[in-house]
Amino acid sequence: MTFRARHILGIEHLDPEEIRSVLDLSEKYVELNRRTVKHSDALAGMTQINMFFEASTRTQASFELAGKRLGADVMTMSVAHSSVKKGETLIDTALTLNAMHPDLLVVRHPASGAVDLLAQKVNCAVMNAGDGRHEHPTQALLDALTIRRAKGRIQRLTVAICGDIAHSRVARSNLILLGKMENRIRLIGPPTLMPAGAADLGCEVHEDMREGLKGADVVMMLRLQKERMDGGFIPSEREYYHRYGLDAEKLAFAKEDAIVMHPGPMNRGVEIDGELADDINRSVIQDQVEMGVAVRMACMDLLARNLRAERGAKAVGVMV
Repeated sequence: MTFRARHILGIEHLDPEEIRSVLDLSEKYVELNRRTVKHSDALAGMTQINMFFEASTRTQASFELAGKRLGADVMTMSVAHSSVKKGETLIDTALTLNAMHPDLLVVRHPASGAVDLLAQKVNCAVMNAGDGRHEHPTQALLDALTIRRAKGRIQRLTVAICGDIAHSRVARSNLILLGKMENRIRLIGPPTLMPAGAADLGCEVHEDMREGLKGADVVMMLRLQKERMDGGFIPSEREYYHRYGLDAEKLAFAKEDAIVMHPGPMNRGVEIDGELADDINRSVIQDQVEMGVAVRMACMDLLARNLRAERGAKAVGVMV
């Protein structure tokens, strides 16, 4: 498999072959996770530390589960009770953790670029579990795996990403990944929730949802990220749902076999109709959750291989 990365900080650092390597290995872990005994020794003897400076349910749980199923010793730091709350800087925290000799560090942080900064200060492999408005690489990879399994390919599809684009690191990572894999991407949302220069990102921009959904193979809805909003970006949730909430009437403009996605957590009746979210014939939202564990297992496995190879090369150099 082609995978040269030492860290996974963003999709922009991965080339198409590396993305395919992650997806191909993930398929094997999907099979493993569906067995009665869900155990691998890919990370046996290794230590994984999870640091979540932002609350998360799906991402944190799936990273913990992924590490344990790979045989790692997994520790999740409660940042709310850590020294960070006492004024310790991120760099000092990184140096403290580095002194404990972990092998893999999983970090989620509200500031864009924080995970990259931390990766520069430690000797282990680092995975970005979401940083500010920057990226959420494993979410884009699990979305890609979900799409590939549902549509049979991850190239030359029309993908509509709808909603709060401006505040979404999920949208950014998916935009980069889907672009690398030669897909046609449409961004749909009100001007207040569209990032500046969106039209220059190699995608189409639509304010009218029905127009944007025409002929789409994939409809990816996004959560309204109120915690990142500092003003009146929408008139009201009711008005937002009327114009940009996905329901059966709007979905009818997409292809008959179009799939519906959402990274979660969902605001039912705001971004998506509840019945549509639960429609097993159109919605792959629960598949995304399942694929998340497999993708994170594959990412950690590949990083562990590179880390062992790097350490082996250093050991040989010392002996020589």
